[in-house]
Amino acid sequence: MAEVYDVIIIGGGQSGLACAYYLRRTGLNYLVLDEQETCGGAWLQTWDSLRLFSPADHSSLPGWLMPKNENGFPPKDHVINYLCKYEERYEIPVKRPVKVENVEKESGVFKIKTSAGEFSAKAVISATGTWKAPFTPKIQGIDIFRGKQIHSAHYKNANNVEGKNVLIIGEGNSGAQILAEVSKVAKTSWATLNAPEYLPDNVDGRVLFNVATAKYKAEKEGKKFNPAQYSLGNIVMVPTVKDARERGVLQSNGSFIEFTETGVIWENGTKEDFDAVIWCTGFHYATSHLNKIVEPDSKGKIKTAGTKADNIDGLWLVGYGGWTGYASATLIGVGRSARETVKEITEFLKE
Repeated sequence: MAEVYDVIIIGGGQSGLACAYYLRRTGLNYLVLDEQETCGGAWLQTWDSLRLFSPADHSSLPGWLMPKNENGFPPKDHVINYLCKYEERYEIPVKRPVKVENVEKESGVFKIKTSAGEFSAKAVISATGTWKAPFTPKIQGIDIFRGKQIHSAHYKNANNVEGKNVLIIGEGNSGAQILAEVSKVAKTSWATLNAPEYLPDNVDGRVLFNVATAKYKAEKEGKKFNPAQYSLGNIVMVPTVKDARERGVLQSNGSFIEFTETGVIWENGTKEDFDAVIWCTGFHYATSHLNKIVEPDSKGKIKTAGTKADNIDGLWLVGYGGWTGYASATLIGVGRSARETVKEITEFLKE
């Protein structure tokens, strides 16, 4: 008979590791299945110059503070190293590379079908995040544009667009950061559906986490939450974005109405040619592996109560953003969701 685990975590990034941290305290038999070749989660796929919005001590998983970085906000490699050391420190059982193809449930037991065979578990935590589900809006003419198109999920650096005319699309943090980088080596324009909103220069991820925490506590206590002056969607003025502002390139051209073969038509009717387009338009949720047991919406979102799936016993989803816990897509925020999830799983398995 194949081993039946108490819990299988799908995804070995920051959310999966946070859940494993609490599971190791329970005595339950658990396993993490990770699609990556090595440790580091989605951080392995991000662009080279990406940095955290907060200092290391405000960017830590439960149990162990991220070592400080001498240059302020930790860069990508620092975060990956921390995640790898975290996995080693707590001896988290991770099997990789294992691609989960789908999950089914038979006679009360989950059957996880993967590239490495089938695994069985009484409970499942899906912690696959969003990075594998990049979203590109269907804009008129997108199929006839002859230039290069790349989503921020696949952008690494500006080497391939040096000296080109590049259109950056999206008013969020990724749009601002990639614009800041590309504008140093290429001619850039910035297309945004709405006017970009910027946080004050002295506000970073610490403040945003405190806002999310206040909202979480208010709703837990049944109180009305009065939004703070800072929105979680606003652009954080990290050093590279400040530099872009000083250079005068942090200027939105507004939105465009359609693509042509060689560029776009702006709302005012002006045509402009571009060699490349970089989509910084966000992500849906990477939950397609659950399609056989639940019905995600068009964005991959699943109905949950907290992190517990509504319509199937034994399934939890951790780290997907607001609908699975405030700030749960962040290093410091996911610990709260992970702790509550493991508590619920422990009670579920007792029953």
